[in-house]
Amino acid sequence: MLIDESEVTETIFPVDALKRHLRLGSGFAEDDLQDAVLLSFVRAASVAIEGRTGKALFTRSFRLVTHRWRERDRVALPIAPVVSVEALALEDADGVQQVVEPSRYRLEADAHAPALVARSGSLPDIPEGGKAEIAFSAGYGTTFETLPADLAQAVLLLAAHYYEYRHETALGEGCMPFGVTSLIARYRPLRMGFGA
Repeated sequence: MLIDESEVTETIFPVDALKRHLRLGSGFAEDDLQDAVLLSFVRAASVAIEGRTGKALFTRSFRLVTHRWRERDRVALPIAPVVSVEALALEDADGVQQVVEPSRYRLEADAHAPALVARSGSLPDIPEGGKAEIAFSAGYGTTFETLPADLAQAVLLLAAHYYEYRHETALGEGCMPFGVTSLIARYRPLRMGFGA
């Protein structure tokens, strides 16, 4: 289970950039009348792109909880890019927690499949009926300007699409416009079947 432990502040979302993208009028007394609506669309677009790509757009803290290791020497982290691993802790069935010494593991950074890897041998055993918790930070940066240009453009395009079709209730030809899917294509995880 992946838990997002940080809240992204409203100021990080580019409402003014979305206004320019939509070519909304400016210089009027009620310039900020639609700001709350635009904020909701750009926030929704950011979340949708994170969901499609498996990438954290804005750097924040996450916690991965697992009850068993799928591999003895490594655990894949389900979101990228991982900036750092803060802690690995084991908890027994009674809730007693033990922090694992950082010298026993390391971050294997990867654009699509980062992992926590044992430095030698295997990761410590998870107690029977217990769990392991990995605290880590992931994301491209703390401002919209730190996003790769194609992801930033995809957020604006999708937010504009949500704004333009906000009264539509039918799904038409899919939920995400082609321009957005082509911009995020290189960030999407590649899934291969058993025959590959």
